[in-house]
Amino acid sequence: MAVTAQHIREKLTEELEASHVDVEDTSPNRCAASFKVLVVSSQFEGKPLLQRHRMVNSCLAEELKEIHAFEMKTLTPEQWEKLKPQ
Repeated sequence: MAVTAQHIREKLTEELEASHVDVEDTSPNRCAASFKVLVVSSQFEGKPLLQRHRMVNSCLAEELKEIHAFEMKTLTPEQWEKLKPQ
């Protein structure tokens, strides 16, 4: 299975009911080996950072077997409103 930024975006949006997902392929030659994601979901409300990251890792368990590096930022909609570019 080839992991793509689009596939990761769709899966996180669907499974975590994310209201916003940014996925960037950070591989030097865009070979889908390294990704950086930002996930905004109301499912993160009241959850500590570690639990949020576990939710993302669980959602992408199969994909992470193919990825060499994965960086994530998880925010609630309220946190995103405060941080997003105007």
